[in-house]
Parts: sequence; structure tokens; C-alpha cells
Amino acid sequence: MSKAVYIATMEKSSGKSIVTLGLMRMLLGTLAKVGYFKPIISDLKEGEIDNHINTAISHFKLDISYDEAYAFTKSEVLEKMNDNKIDEVFDVIIEKYKAIEEKFDFVLIEGTDFSGEGTATELEINTDIAKNLGIPVIIIESGSGKTMKEFINNLLSAYHLFEDNDVKVLAVIANKVHAKNLELVQDELYHNLPKNVSVHAIPRIQFLANPTINEVIKKLNAEVLFGQGDELNNQVAHYIVGAMRLQNYLPRLKEDTLIVTPGDRSDLILGALQANISYNYPTVAGIVLSGGIKPEQPIIELIEGLSRKIPILSVPEDTYPVTKAVGKIRSQIYAENKQKISLSIRTFDKYVADYELSNALITFKTSGITPRMFQYNLLKRAQEHKKHIVLPEGNDERILKAAARLASQGIVDLTVLGNIKKITKRIELLGIESGFKNITLINPAESSNFKDYVKTLYELRKHKKMDMTVAEDKMKDVSYFGTMMVYKGHADGMVSGAAHTTQHTILPALQFIKTRPGVSVVSSIFFMCLDDRVAVFGDCAINPNPTAEQLAEIAISSADSTKAFGIEPKVAMLSYSSGSSGIGEDVEHVREATKIVKKKRPDITIEGPIQYDAAVDPLIGKSKLPGSQVAGQASVLIFPDLNTGNNTYKAVQRETGALAIGPMLQGLNKPVNDLSRGCTVDDIFNTVIITAIQAEGL
Repeated sequence: MSKAVYIATMEKSSGKSIVTLGLMRMLLGTLAKVGYFKPIISDLKEGEIDNHINTAISHFKLDISYDEAYAFTKSEVLEKMNDNKIDEVFDVIIEKYKAIEEKFDFVLIEGTDFSGEGTATELEINTDIAKNLGIPVIIIESGSGKTMKEFINNLLSAYHLFEDNDVKVLAVIANKVHAKNLELVQDELYHNLPKNVSVHAIPRIQFLANPTINEVIKKLNAEVLFGQGDELNNQVAHYIVGAMRLQNYLPRLKEDTLIVTPGDRSDLILGALQANISYNYPTVAGIVLSGGIKPEQPIIELIEGLSRKIPILSVPEDTYPVTKAVGKIRSQIYAENKQKISLSIRTFDKYVADYELSNALITFKTSGITPRMFQYNLLKRAQEHKKHIVLPEGNDERILKAAARLASQGIVDLTVLGNIKKITKRIELLGIESGFKNITLINPAESSNFKDYVKTLYELRKHKKMDMTVAEDKMKDVSYFGTMMVYKGHADGMVSGAAHTTQHTILPALQFIKTRPGVSVVSSIFFMCLDDRVAVFGDCAINPNPTAEQLAEIAISSADSTKAFGIEPKVAMLSYSSGSSGIGEDVEHVREATKIVKKKRPDITIEGPIQYDAAVDPLIGKSKLPGSQVAGQASVLIFPDLNTGNNTYKAVQRETGALAIGPMLQGLNKPVNDLSRGCTVDDIFNTVIITAIQAEGL
């Protein structure tokens, strides 16, 4: 189940506030605690705060601070993009979102405001945020100033933009639609969108579009001469310039008019005040006095004596620029304006809120976990359950860089093996001394545990004719020493292989750590972080030609490992044929392995034999294996042999740019993981993290 929804638009002044307020009220009618998050806010002047955040927090009394409710300003994001650090933006957004998610039953996430330049960039960022958080969206589009064709095309473009980027659209809301066109707009959207997309249309509500005197004060930086409290929430529906004689401008007054006039026009000021209390004239919203001129003292005393006043403001600018600025003011909903908040919620309830949308929000289930969210969850799990990992290859620069990074982030405790003098010199040359403050360096032959480890190895292997001399030679080998640390409980896991072969890394583990009860074969999986999901590939590193029984065991181990890492296992046993149509020794081999899994572990959702395309593509899967619980949605892909698996994972990695985390060995009593000799610092970093998480369950 998704615990959040993303409110997105393609333009400024779309009316997001109505939807945010309405959704918040609707959700609070079903759930006890609903949170709010706006990842990126517009740039603000010093001392200002984001109005949307302030309104949501204060009106609904949310248990969240202002700083918790956002991650970046727009200019900060653009700066990160220019420095090629956009990944940092998404990492921080995920971290802040997860902190809020832990406190609330559901989180309402509001997209950017599209203020200033860079609309195309904002569209991409909004899409990527929703995608990386793995949450659905509600799209809002304003009908103001658009033809029907433009409006519908814009909404459809927005829908396809998100869907094409693997972001599920739950609903589209056509906002600020002319009342007479509501049904027409809904009909057009119903005919052009899938039936599972909820469609709604909200008419333009003039009261919500009108700015208040408070907004005029803020935009003009005006001084308030008269007016306080609710008077400053007066709505401005019209504005006129008071430059003509009184008898000529009075007939031009309309309901809720703002009058802009020079401050020395006492006749117009007094005329407006009188009109406001006259039954023969409409209500005046307020007066703006231009030119920095204020009424003389007798006029001020006259105004002060009135029982019914209207807001009077003073600005230093001349009449024309002030009038032009007033015309550009766009209304917002502020926390203090209870009338607008109440009307917004009532409008949403009338035109949008329904059981269908509420149920879709609360019951929406994501199809998988996003790669960034997966990596974030890994890192947090490792930090929460800090484990001790040994890295035997201290002579490798990549190992040292990864170790410094891991230690500086407090993810694991580390021991690095090798020649201490050489390691120390290399650390200094790399400039990463600060990262090694809390890392233990050990030269195996000089360790206080060396003799005990030698004796232990001798006792474990004497039945294989190992004598003490051989045991001592073996224990000088960093792979044996590191593995013994894990065996003795002096470390929780080991990661090696950057400078050693797979056999050199795992042979000691096979000799004395051994496999878990009921497991006869050690195998491996890769977590393939694809563009839109995380898939698990096995076995791509250990077993060249597994028997049907071994293949079944690999599938079972892979399913269990996948579940332990927070991914729902749906296992595809891959072959060159799908279902019962294919024949041949290789197909029968996979078919037999599938039968064994179903018999041993009926709780595992599995399909086989099945081709790769049918396993991952919903349309092809439905065509080739209709009714299958795995076809088109496989999360675990088991390859029939090492040749196929190893080449496939590397092909996918290189051709798609996918991050391959692993290999992670499975089946051992304690975690020992093997790196590729072509591994990067990131590969080592990620493999240490998954090793630490493995150690939690062993």
C-alpha cells in the first residue's frame, strides 16, 4: 500500500490549494494522522515562509515543523543541477519524506508552484520526485484562458508524461472551468483517459480568485493607515483609478472595488467612505493612496470618527505603477483567511470528494520498490542495526575509499586487513585520514588473535589432514583471517574479491563457516536497480550448471533473500520457452526445478518455464501465460545456468545503466560476499551494506 499521494500541476496558478485543503480534510475523515510535505518551495525573501506549508500546518494543526515540511528552495535545486549533483536532491527528499512517513498514516505531497523560469525543468523534477518516492499522482490543470482543445490536450499531455515515466495517475482534476462547461470537460476526459483514472471538474470560484487587502499590502509593501483584523481580509473583486471628479467616479464603483488614488484627493477618499456606508452604492474593499501623500490631520480625524471604516493603505509609488502592480496580484489562500479555507474545502467536497477517490488513495498498492527508495531503505537498516564488517583487501585503493565513506556515514563498524604501514601511507596519499578515525587496521600475522585462529583452523580441518604449519600459513592469508573473524564472532560479515578470485574469497567460508541447515548449495543474487523497479537476478556468479534440485534450491534461497530485503518475491524460472508449449532437455530441466519448488515451498509464488520478456512485460506475459500471478510482474528472475545469468546481468547493467548491487551470497551460516575484480567504490559501498543487513537475520 502506498502511504502518500503527489499533487502535481503543469503550470502556476492552477488552484492546487483547493485540492490540498480538500484532500487533507477528506483523508482526515478516514485516517487518524495525515502529514504534509512540499519537497521544493519557491524562493522567498528573507523572513518569509512558504504560504502553502504554513496554511496546511496551522489550519490542520499538524504535528510537524516548518523545516521538516520541505527539502529545498527552487534556486538550491537549480544550483545542484548545474553542479551535476541532482542525485543529492533526490536523496535528501527521500530522507525527509521517510521521516514524515514514519510519523503519519498518510502523507500529502505537494508539487512545485512553477514560479519564475524553468517550467520544463520543473516538469521533469516533479515527475522524478513522484517516481523515486514510488507514489501515485493527482494532476491538476487550470482551464482559465484556454480553449477546450488546449485544455484537454494539456491534461492528456500531463497524464502521459507521468504514465510514460512509470508514475501511476490516480486522478485528474480540471480546475477553474466555466460552470457551463463542467459536464463537457468531464465527458471529454472520460473518453480520452483509462477508466481507472478518476476524473473531476471544479468551476472557477470568483471569491477564491479575488486577492485580499492583506495580499495587496504584502505585494505593494504598503503602510496600513486604517484597517485591522477581518477588515484586511476584504476581497478585491475590481479596482479603479480615482483621478476624475467625484460625481464621475462614483457611478463606476462595483462590489468590492479597490480604489487607487493620490493621497491628496481628500474628496475621493471621503466620497469612497460615504459610498461604503450608503445603501445606494456597493461595498468598497479598500483604498490605496499613491505618491506617498497622506491625508491632512482634519481628514484623518474625520476618518477616525467613523463607526464603519474601510482599509486605507499608503504607498510611495505613483498611481500608474501602483495600479499596474495591483492588476498583477494573484490570490492565495492564507492560514488567517478562514473564509477562503472553508470555501475551498466545501468546493472540493462538492465537486471532487467521493468514495471512489478516497478508496483509491488509501488502498493503492505500488507494483514494486523504486531503486532510490530501495537504496535508502538499505542504508537506514544498516545504520539502525550497526554491524561489524571485515574488509581483507586493505591494499586496494577502492576498498580504502569505500571504507572511509562507510565509516564517515556511521553505517557499519569496519576492520581492514593488510600491511598497516602501507595502508596508512596510502590513506594519507588519498587524503581520507578523517574517514579512518574509527576503522581498525589489522595485520593478520601481528594480531593478538593469530595463534588462537591458527589453532581453531587446525581443529576444524585436521580431519582433512591439515597440520599446524599449514594452518599457520593459511591464517596469514587475509581471506582466511577475515573469514575466521566472522566464524569466531569478531566480525559479523566479510566482503572481499576486489583483488582476489571468487574461489579465493569463498573457499574458506565453504571450509569452516559452511552452509545453513537444509541448504546444500551456496548461490548468489544481484539486486538490479533498473530505471523503474528493483529486480533480483540469480544465480549469476557461483554455480555453472546447477541440477534441477540445485536450481530449485537457488530459487528458494533467492525468494527468501528477496523478501528479507523488503521486496515481494514473484519468481520466474527462465527458459527459452514459456508454459507447457516448449520441449527439450533444457526446458524440462527448468520445468522439473519449478515442480520441486512448488512441492517444497507452496508459499512461494513461482512460474516456470517462462521467457524473460513474458516474465517482465505485462502485455507479453498476459498473452503467453494468461492468468499467471508472475507473468509480466516477476521480481525474482532465476537463470538456468551461470553462462546465461552472468552475461544477462552484465548486458542489462551496461545497456540500461542499471546499478547492480552484489553478488550477495546466500546459503552460508554467516555472510561472506564476493566482489567482482572490476568493482567500483560504489559497488563495494553497497555490498558492505547488504552484508550488514544479511547479518541481522543470521
